[in-house]
Amino acid sequence: MTRLLASVTNSTEAEQAIDGGADLIDLKDPARGALGALPLEQIAAICALVAGRRPVSATIGDLPADPSLTGELIRATAGTGVDYVKVGFFTRHHVAACLSAISAVTPTCAVVAVLFADRCPDLRDLSPFVEAGCAGVMLDTADKSAGVLLDHLEIGQLNDFVIQARKLSLLCGLAGSLRQVDIATLMPLAPGYLGFRGALCQAGRREQVLDQDRLRSIRRAIDATQPDRGR
Repeated sequence: MTRLLASVTNSTEAEQAIDGGADLIDLKDPARGALGALPLEQIAAICALVAGRRPVSATIGDLPADPSLTGELIRATAGTGVDYVKVGFFTRHHVAACLSAISAVTPTCAVVAVLFADRCPDLRDLSPFVEAGCAGVMLDTADKSAGVLLDHLEIGQLNDFVIQARKLSLLCGLAGSLRQVDIATLMPLAPGYLGFRGALCQAGRREQVLDQDRLRSIRRAIDATQPDRGR
């Protein structure tokens, strides 16, 4: 079953996301980039508010390919009480430089590796992420002004990504400026989750506040197109 991930920026939005039917609560600061990070104390406060009602993920920021800094921020973010720490691999150099840092922390932290469809990721072999101990992989977009996920990767490529992740027992997510209209196209792939921010916000803008009517509409669209619906 595909779950709904809602990216939120504060405690109020986290509560709204839970009320609106989000399955996963994702913490980020859209004003600071694709994976902009919230302050650690704010992440901890939101985790305390959610109190186990939903799994919580948090980003560590749009970082350079610095293994030491990456490892440090993964540990610090995991220490706030989140269930998953999301780490962006913006280039192939990021993968080569930072996977060693990931492998050093994954015994105690559930890391989700984020690859970017608009940065020409190498999706042929996801096994290095398994070997590094990652709990999951997801596709996103780095430049939110350059189109949605489906503008950068064909549906066949996305299907191959999801199938490969599933075979490797990796949690698999798809995101990247997704709109409600994209749900019908992506749901047959049966990813572990679809991630949304802009589509859940007022005027469809990721920097605006969460709009519960939009969230509930996305929730209904996902429920209506579950591949196993009615079984």
